[in-house]
Amino acid sequence: MRASFLRLIGTLGIAAVLAVGCNSSDYGSGSNSTGTTNASAAGVWSGSDASSGLTVTAIINAAGEATFIRSDGVQFVGTADVSSNTLAVAVDGYSNFPTTFADGSTHGIGTLNGTVTTASMLNATLTFTTDGNTAITGSWSLSYASIASNASSIGAIGGNYTDSSSGAVLSITSSGTMTSQAASGCVLNGSVSTNDSSHNVYEVAYSYASCTGSEAVLNGVQFTGLATLNTAQSPAQLLIAVAGASSPTKYGIVSTLSRS
Repeated sequence: MRASFLRLIGTLGIAAVLAVGCNSSDYGSGSNSTGTTNASAAGVWSGSDASSGLTVTAIINAAGEATFIRSDGVQFVGTADVSSNTLAVAVDGYSNFPTTFADGSTHGIGTLNGTVTTASMLNATLTFTTDGNTAITGSWSLSYASIASNASSIGAIGGNYTDSSSGAVLSITSSGTMTSQAASGCVLNGSVSTNDSSHNVYEVAYSYASCTGSEAVLNGVQFTGLATLNTAQSPAQLLIAVAGASSPTKYGIVSTLSRS
């Protein structure tokens, strides 16, 4: 499958994107042990990074699983911990396949710290180091996106989506099954689901087979992540961000597709 499809915005980890567990009182709009009501980070957020000048889109589900996607396809994935209105996320960062960070690495780790106001503003500072020991910082100011409150359902996301660059078509059935085959021969099989119908956020899992050439390294890798559907655009745009690993290499894929 062409790298442009594998870009999904390129940029909505995806695999393991979001595989860290956390206590519901930490990320939801509930009360913590002190009786203070916690803000909620759930939803879709968009804004800019003052450090890089790039735009940033964040997708966070009701369980706190989060992916922050820069417009260059780099994504930062972790679990949002919210105490009162203080946000903390330990993140894994991934370059967008087949690109790498400037030092040749594809992965790194860091932290994201800031504040969040339910359905309003999210401000955070990123401190991150690639596996190649390159430091990356970020200063993000994000606003709650109007599409975040669109109800999510398999019926709403079902359909066919086309990558405008590669022409690859991704099909999502009424049961949430995802399939695609690119002209290059790369085959995608997976599923999409949603655990919170009140937010426009979906969980995605898929793997590749029959990839050849430079994409052969993706065969068998289990990718997981998040997605959101923007029906305010015409045609509707599906943003998916996932991450996965084939030891010792870690991969991130961000893609934007148009509904056919």
